[in-house]
Amino acid sequence: MPDRHWPAVFCLLLAATLWGIFWYPLRLLEQEGLAGVWSTLLIYSGTSVVMIVMLRGRMAEFARAPGMLFAIALASGWCNTSFILAVLDGNVVRVLLLFYLSPVWATLLGWLLLREELSRGALLVLVLAMAGAVVMLWQPGMAYPWPQDKADWLALSSGFTFALSNVMMRHLQHVSIYVKTASGWFGVILVAAVLIVFSQAELGQVSAMVIVAALLIGAVFLAVMTLSVVYGVTHLPVHRSAVILLFELVAGAVSSQLLTDEVILPREWLGGMLVMLAAYLSARQQPD
Repeated sequence: MPDRHWPAVFCLLLAATLWGIFWYPLRLLEQEGLAGVWSTLLIYSGTSVVMIVMLRGRMAEFARAPGMLFAIALASGWCNTSFILAVLDGNVVRVLLLFYLSPVWATLLGWLLLREELSRGALLVLVLAMAGAVVMLWQPGMAYPWPQDKADWLALSSGFTFALSNVMMRHLQHVSIYVKTASGWFGVILVAAVLIVFSQAELGQVSAMVIVAALLIGAVFLAVMTLSVVYGVTHLPVHRSAVILLFELVAGAVSSQLLTDEVILPREWLGGMLVMLAAYLSARQQPD
């Protein structure tokens, strides 16, 4: 990979590591009584201070592509909200593996929307990643491999909307990283608030310390993660950035094995290996 790409690669690896362990503070907040959708709202509300600083002198940029920025907000909103709900309800590694089928969606969307070349290598990546999904989702007695529960569906939809938002962010080269990031954060707040209203989820008896902790996670932890991702996906081809972010699987697998008693079935490891093999082959392709 050319030397000029190393800052983007570093940012994506940093973000992948942080996202891989992000499930742990979320579960700590849940143990203190803060439900997933409320955690989402509070954590992303914590980014408001950072958002105000980022948008100083940049408000006019929203007029350059208001429709696309709103679409990014909605895609990012569902991506992050569904991811948080999935890692709280499901097996961490399984959720991450299903989420990181996103290179499949990213490659297809990059080809359809950005006219990025779909080479033989890219087609092989698609086949291997889809084979990994089939292995993970198949159960004895099932006619078709299919998501088993709500966490599976949330993880899959989160991966798809993640890829979609990445494609749209790369398309908006004339809009700054800061405006695109703020749009995504606002979208999460919007989606979480709508879910709270329609599900009538109550905040419950949660201490002020827990609320402050959630806000600080957003203001510091999440700000670093998100800015790193947006910088990386803006400066690298869509499918390549998605592949580099697969390092989140390593961080998630190691942290979940150390901090939980969750068990990953052999077929899930096999499916994950196929997904990782697809990532490796894609990473060997020459940069666009």
